[in-house]
Amino acid sequence: MKRTSLGEFEEIVLLTVAILGPHAYGVTIAQEIEKRTGRQVGFNTVHTTLQRLEEKGFLRSEMGGATKERGGRRKRFFALTALGAKVLKEVKDVRISMWNALPQKTLSLLGHYK
Repeated sequence: MKRTSLGEFEEIVLLTVAILGPHAYGVTIAQEIEKRTGRQVGFNTVHTTLQRLEEKGFLRSEMGGATKERGGRRKRFFALTALGAKVLKEVKDVRISMWNALPQKTLSLLGHYK
């Protein structure tokens, strides 16, 4: 079976959507990524990535209700699809396989021991 390509930032965004569950929308996703990675991300970068992941079928979105705090504007909430969950599992399995294949000498250099 052909694997679907997933970039590092796409993986981080997918994982963040999964972490946030029903609270996953652009701003909370960007904030969670910054909190967990220490990496500043622009809202536009997150938004573009969310659109791309939705086009690939890894995410779905729906509009929430309008709120006074947002001046009547609605939020677009994102959720992982079954395909998105499958891709994340494949990526995790590949990473674990690669880590498990590292020679002991390399693991020692990295501060890991088998």
